[in-house]
Amino acid sequence: MKPCILLIEDDSDMRDLVAGHLEHGGFDVQRADDGIKGQAIALQYNPDLILLDLMLPKVDGLTLCQRLRRDERTAKIPILMITALGGTKDKVSGFNSGADDYLTKPFDLDELMVRVKALLRRSERAPLSSKHNEILNYGPLTLVPERFEAIWFDQPIRLTHLEFELLHCLLQRHGQTVSPPLILKEVWGYEPDDDIETIRVHVRHLRTKLEPEPRKPRFIKTVYGAGYCLELPVGEQVDQLTEIMAAARTAAADSAARRSKDSANAVA
Repeated sequence: MKPCILLIEDDSDMRDLVAGHLEHGGFDVQRADDGIKGQAIALQYNPDLILLDLMLPKVDGLTLCQRLRRDERTAKIPILMITALGGTKDKVSGFNSGADDYLTKPFDLDELMVRVKALLRRSERAPLSSKHNEILNYGPLTLVPERFEAIWFDQPIRLTHLEFELLHCLLQRHGQTVSPPLILKEVWGYEPDDDIETIRVHVRHLRTKLEPEPRKPRFIKTVYGAGYCLELPVGEQVDQLTEIMAAARTAAADSAARRSKDSANAVA
């Protein structure tokens, strides 16, 4: 059975060009020309991957991406954004809304195909690669591939597929600096010339889930000009940090409760 790709693009010429190339490459392509139709087709066909333009009528691509991520039926479908907006802030907004990858127009159709295939390989719908056959652990960190979950200081942490792959990549080389090209090749499956912002956004997301103070990281460190290093505590260090992590979780929960209360009071 052919993999199904949903292409949501309002430009008819671009839509026909991309769809034709994908169909020639062996994919079944469903098409939508606005955000509302795109969401409806995503729910109807449950595609293997979504190609999403940002500048859409009725519902824009960022909003649609957020909606797809919030809906359990579509939350785990890989999303590749394709757009003419290529600035750093645009990419950050795209990744923060839930996109897995971001391709700026104009793009080479062969590059599009490489990224599509890389996303499909990473998709949790595909069988896990042999490197994920066993639970991986070191110090306070254990990775659980079956659930794309990390056990961190005895607490389960839900990760996206990309966050899991990124953490796995760093864990294999804990204590070592991992270069951006290696991360892009191992996690994203391709080697673009300049796509460091892709890594930065996902490292930032990981830090918010793992670090007691994300802006002052002690575990996922940036080695400026070289890459990222995962430094994990062992032995007595784990015991010392367990209390710090527990206090950080309590503080985060209290802060979330206050925001919820303030929001409710504002509505009232």
